[in-house]
Amino acid sequence: MNYKKITFYLIWLGLISLGPITVLGVNPFASVVVNKVLLVNFFQRILGLTAFTLIFIQIILGSFMSKWIEKLGAWIFKFHITQEPIAYILIFLHPLMTVFVNYFTGRGLDPFYVFIDVCILCDGKFEWLYNFGRIGFWLITIAVIAALFRTSTPFLRLHWKKFHVLNYVAFYVIWFHSIKLGQDVGTPPFGYFHGPSIIIVSAIVIVKLSKFADSLAKHLKLRG
Repeated sequence: MNYKKITFYLIWLGLISLGPITVLGVNPFASVVVNKVLLVNFFQRILGLTAFTLIFIQIILGSFMSKWIEKLGAWIFKFHITQEPIAYILIFLHPLMTVFVNYFTGRGLDPFYVFIDVCILCDGKFEWLYNFGRIGFWLITIAVIAALFRTSTPFLRLHWKKFHVLNYVAFYVIWFHSIKLGQDVGTPPFGYFHGPSIIIVSAIVIVKLSKFADSLAKHLKLRG
């Protein structure tokens, strides 16, 4: 029996369950099923928290994949690749729920507003904060497309790691979006994960930047 694999999946399931448990704790399903807007918002919140968790896991795995393979085996790379489209589907469905919320509240069926309408001089108190969600979505989209076609496109095969950096930028943008607009990010048990997640990702970014700086310094020294 592969105890390392079992342990990994238990930790993974524990993290994934934080979002649904939190939302169900705030709004039991019986309290939202009677209203279409509340029901759609209920699933939107679960999708958002779960998508955020999957992005975090993808960053943790992708940042040190060689180490993970060394410790857990080659299956972890396949898991990482398989989880990527699943995470993206949830990321896509989260804003899509806003389309239906707007429709059920009489504001029309307008997906362009939800996905594309980035505004600079926004009307409304929170309108400009939606921009961070839109920007995060498109940054993730570009990174996912680059990853999907990196083996079949010469340009992406050479430069896909540069596009991979967009995942880190998207995480920060989405984290800010969630802390400002999220209904549940500060509520336990998800709240115990949301705060530390930004610290962990920031630590990874610092390590990556340090390695890049060392590599650049060596390169410049050799050229000099």
